[in-house]
Amino acid sequence: MGPTEKLTGKAAGMDEAQVLDEPRTLHPSATQHDLANAAGGLLASAALATALPGCGGGNNGQMTELEASRFLAQASTGSSRTQINHLMAVGYSAWIDEQFAMATTASRCDWLVSKGYDAAGTNNANKNGLTGFDACVWRKLIGSPDVLRQRVTLALSEILVVSVAGLSGGWRAFSGAHYLDILEANAFGNYRTLLEQVSTSPAMGEYLTYRGNVKYNAKTGALPDENYAREVMQLFTIGLIKLNQDGSPALVNGNPQETYGLADITGLARIFTGWDWDKSVGNGDTPDFQRRPMIQVAARHETGASNFLGSTVPAGLDGAASLSAALNIIFAHPNVAPFVSKQLIQRLITSNPSSAYVARIAAVFNNDGQGVKGNLQAVIKAILLDDEARNADNVGSDTFGKLREPVVRFLNWAAAFGATSPSDAWAIGDTSDPGTRLGQSPLRSPTVFNFFRPGYVPPGSGIAQANLVAPEFQLSNESSVAGYINFMQGVISNGIGDVKADYTILIALADNAGQLLDELHTVLVAGQMSASNLANIKTAIGSMPSGTPGSRANRVYAAVLMLMVAPEFLIQK
Repeated sequence: MGPTEKLTGKAAGMDEAQVLDEPRTLHPSATQHDLANAAGGLLASAALATALPGCGGGNNGQMTELEASRFLAQASTGSSRTQINHLMAVGYSAWIDEQFAMATTASRCDWLVSKGYDAAGTNNANKNGLTGFDACVWRKLIGSPDVLRQRVTLALSEILVVSVAGLSGGWRAFSGAHYLDILEANAFGNYRTLLEQVSTSPAMGEYLTYRGNVKYNAKTGALPDENYAREVMQLFTIGLIKLNQDGSPALVNGNPQETYGLADITGLARIFTGWDWDKSVGNGDTPDFQRRPMIQVAARHETGASNFLGSTVPAGLDGAASLSAALNIIFAHPNVAPFVSKQLIQRLITSNPSSAYVARIAAVFNNDGQGVKGNLQAVIKAILLDDEARNADNVGSDTFGKLREPVVRFLNWAAAFGATSPSDAWAIGDTSDPGTRLGQSPLRSPTVFNFFRPGYVPPGSGIAQANLVAPEFQLSNESSVAGYINFMQGVISNGIGDVKADYTILIALADNAGQLLDELHTVLVAGQMSASNLANIKTAIGSMPSGTPGSRANRVYAAVLMLMVAPEFLIQK
C-alpha cells in the first residue's frame, strides 16, 4: 500500500458479518485479520493467533517493563518509555498515589477563556456554536500529566453521559467543557457528590431536558418532564434489574426483578422541577452561566411529597433540599455499588469481569475501610490492583480483556510518542466520522446510552455463543475498521493539525528492524504479540530501505501502523 493509498471496507475484504464474528473468543479474528491485510498485506501470510503469550512474571518480585506497560494501558491514557521506567522504579501503589496527589492543569473552561472564546465572535459563532470545544478536550486528554485522572474522566463521561450533539442553547462549548471539568474534579472524589454536581449542571439539565421543568398543572394537565428521573436511575446509578453484590441478577423464583416502575419515575420527576440556568449575572451574554450550577425557580418547583423506590421525600422542602434527599435515597440502593463498579472495571480492565472481581470492588464501593460509601479513589485503586487485573495468566485467557475503543487507541499513540501541540491549538477536531476518522469523539455520543452499551453482544458472533459481552464492538463495522486504518496512517506519518509525535528514540533504532520492534512491542503492546505476527512484521520492516533519514522515518511509520492494527494491540489484555 502506497503512502497515500486509502482503503474501503470492501477493499479490506470485509463484510459486516466478518467484522462482528469470531470463534468463541474475545480476539476478533476476522476483523483483525482483515485489519492486518489492510495494512498492506504484510501479515497476510500468517494466521493470527488467538492465544497470546504471557506478559512476563516478576523477576524476584521486581516489576518487569512488560508488566509496567500493561498496567499503564489500563490505568492511563497510554504508556511511554518514560512512564514505564518511572512505574518500575516506584511500584504500582505508589504510582497510583502519585497520580491521586497530582495537581490538575488549567480547566477546559479557563483554556477557552484564555483563547478568547468567551467573546461572541463573528456572527455570534462562539456563542451559537462549538468553537474550541474539541480542542479543549484533546488538550486535556493528551497534554495533562495526570494521566489516571484523565482516563477516569473519560470513563465517567461514558457512564454519566452528556453529548454536545444534544445541546442547543448558547455557549455550548462552555457547557460541554464545564461538564467535563465537573467529572474531572470529582474523578477521585465521592460518587454521591458527583451525582449532585451532575444533577445541577447546566449541560445535564439541557441534555436530559429538565432545565425549565415545571410542576404538575391541574388546569392544563401538564406533567413534569420525566427524562432525567428515568435516566438517573437506569443509566447512572441502579440499572433496570435488581443485582446481587457480584453484579449478577437477584432472581426470585428464577426470574429477574425490576428495580423501578412507572410510578417511581413519576414520583422522582417531581424532584427535578424548578431548575434553570443561573443568568443572574450577564443574562446569557457571556458563557458564565454555563459554568455555574443551575438554580431553583421556586414557583415552578413541586413542594408536595415525592414517592419512589419505596421511600418518600417529604412535602415542604425547597428544591435543593428535595434534590439532596432524593439522591440520598437513590444512593442508598444496594444496586449502586455493583452497577457502577462493574462499568468502571469494563472501561479500564476487561469487558467480562468475574463475579468475584465485581463483588470485591462493590465491597470497596460500599465501604472504603473508613465506613465511607462511594469513595472513587478507593474504588479505582482496588480495580487496578486487584489480582484479576494484575495476574499475567489472564493475558492468555479468551474471556479476559477488551477491545480498545478508538479514542483510547489514538490516545495510546499520543502518549507513547509524546505528541504535543506547540501552538497550543490542539486542532484535532471532531473525530466522529467512522469512514474517515475514529468513529468516536469525546463527549459526542449519539445518545445518552453512550457510544456502546455495557451489555452489548455482537449479534450472531462467537462472543454471543460464549455468553460474553463486548461493548466496544458496537462501534465496529466495515466503515469504521477501514476508517481507523486510513486515519491512523495519516496521523502516524504527518500528525494532525500541529499535533505531532516525537519519534526520536525510534529513528535511532530504525536501521535495525529487531531493535525497533522490540521497543514498539514493549511500549504499545506490552510484549503480547504472537511470535508469528512479530516475525512477519520484522521481515516486512527489514525489507524496507534503510540508512537515510527518509528511509528511517518510513520504517518507523510502517512499524507503528502495523502494530496499531494488530489484534494484540486492538485487544487490551
